[in-house]
Amino acid sequence: MFDSFFMAGFECSSHRRADGRRLDLLASSGHDRLAESDYRRIGDLGLRVARDGLRWHLIETAPGHYDWSSFLPMLRASHRNGVHVFWDLCHYGWPDDIDIWSPEFVERFGKFAAAAARLIREETGETPMVCPVNEISYWAWAGAEVGKMNPAAHGRAAELKRQLVRVALAAIEAVREIDPQARFLFAEPAIHVDGGSGPAEHQAEAENYRLSQFEAYDMLTGLAAPELGGTPGHLDLVGMNYYPDNQWYLHGSTIPLGHHAYQPFRAMLAEVFRRYGRPIVVSETGAEGTARPAWLHYVASEVEAAIAGGIPVEGICIYPVADCPGWEDERVRPLGLLSEPGPEGTREIYGPLADEMRRQEQDRAPADVARRRPRIPKELRIGP
Repeated sequence: MFDSFFMAGFECSSHRRADGRRLDLLASSGHDRLAESDYRRIGDLGLRVARDGLRWHLIETAPGHYDWSSFLPMLRASHRNGVHVFWDLCHYGWPDDIDIWSPEFVERFGKFAAAAARLIREETGETPMVCPVNEISYWAWAGAEVGKMNPAAHGRAAELKRQLVRVALAAIEAVREIDPQARFLFAEPAIHVDGGSGPAEHQAEAENYRLSQFEAYDMLTGLAAPELGGTPGHLDLVGMNYYPDNQWYLHGSTIPLGHHAYQPFRAMLAEVFRRYGRPIVVSETGAEGTARPAWLHYVASEVEAAIAGGIPVEGICIYPVADCPGWEDERVRPLGLLSEPGPEGTREIYGPLADEMRRQEQDRAPADVARRRPRIPKELRIGP
């Protein structure tokens, strides 16, 4: 479906922490000023598809007035270097002058989404590809259940999830008014929660928690809360964000890879496809430090097994592709293919991860891929 199976994801969170401090990971990682060299570098590595983001709070300086100066250099750099980008329109952050709980938030975001799509098409001549709202499920939990980030509420996760679905649906409708062939990627955490050896009530609680990962997609498709306006046609590409700590015991520790309670990733991919029948993208995955190549080897192997079983997985996004500081401190996490910028603004390539990616690409030789990968039926396609 895309020009490369492996994708690059640039961390673009722009939320306020619970203490009120605004984060801007595009700036703190250096990507906003190094977009040209970053896109050239990932292109040289064979990554022709990426995830990147707009910073709504910098762009909409007043209601309905857009300053694109923070976005245009990145948009133009990606286009010049032949990298096709899914642009996150809202990655946890929004302008300070609007209330996220209000109906006006939904309307205003829809207009912003339309303006962004129009600009992308005018600048590049290409069909816009966007992720309307990043990680609705996680944002609802972190922002409105435990108050770790904006809007820093407690006990209102269900309410925020519904509001973010309204926002996403408004963005889809607005972007399709600009270009009916626009592509949409959603990125939701893929999790497994195990009840361990607890009583039946504990097991049921664990299963309910596990099933909660599907609530946002169920709302987007109208399977749940149909009054929000979701339909199956609102879901295009199903994104699954998957990391080493995405499986745990209810109220307990992380389940280690290889443990009998660890759910194979291929099974999680198959469950999502059975549930929604849409093409899948591993929209985020990665590990820290020396675990990076081994983790990619595991994820890619599981994806290949899923593909061999008839599951249309269209790509794996290494996320973040460039090292960046954490949300709570200034420590730069060694997470990606590209290091933090050096004194001259240059980044080094983490060789072991690049080598593993190349090995995986070699295993996916074109003739072999054509033989093993299923064709996506016409009814599962949106756009050309």
